[in-house]
This record gives sequence, structure tokens and C-alpha cells, in this order.
Amino acid sequence: MKRLAKKEDLCIGCGECEKACSNAYFKENNQEKSCIQINKNKIKVCNQCGECIEVCPIEAIYRDKNGVVRINKKICTGCFICVGFCPELAMMMHGDMLEPFKCVACGQCAKVCPTQAVFISEEV
Repeated sequence: MKRLAKKEDLCIGCGECEKACSNAYFKENNQEKSCIQINKNKIKVCNQCGECIEVCPIEAIYRDKNGVVRINKKICTGCFICVGFCPELAMMMHGDMLEPFKCVACGQCAKVCPTQAVFISEEV
């Protein structure tokens, strides 16, 4: 299963990962719209556990063929139950968005991290 892994002890809080993510995911430089959030060198990102899949009342959240948890935005109603239920606090929301968003393990943040505090892992 492909996922973004983290080593918080290596994080220097530079925010480069947040910038790369918001640019890749939303095509804008807005760290509040990043699927990875850094707060005092604590890295908040989805570990692809899939617990959100079980709580979605309309089954808009699913696991793709690579094991990445995804949101089908065409059927998501924006109830945000998944946001409140996420054990990693990694299901994100923003006032500009009608539905939640999360890390899809694209790896853009890992490419720019100067300390390898975030990296793509195939391990469970």
C-alpha cells in the first residue's frame, strides 16, 4: 500500500511540503489548503488507515487499487463526518471547499522536503 510516511523528529517546520501540496492539489499557493499540515514540527497527514471509509454514510470514500483512500467528490455531500472521525486529524476542510480533502500520496511534498521528514512508503 502506497502512503506518505513521516519522521517528525526530522521536521524543521519550513512549510515547503505544505506549499508543494497546495500547488499540486489546488493549483494555488495556500498552505491552509494543503493535505499535509505542519504545526510546531508535528506532521498531520493521512496514513491511509481507512477508518473514514466506514463512517461515510453515502460510501463516497473508498480505497483505490493502490490502497490509497480517496473521496469521490461527485457523490460526497459534504457532511464532514469523516473530518470529525479521523484518528489522525488528517481529513481536511477549508471554507472555500464544499467537501473534505486529504492526502492521496502523490509524493510532491516528499520531493521538496529538505530533511526527508516526509517520504513515500510502500510499507503497511
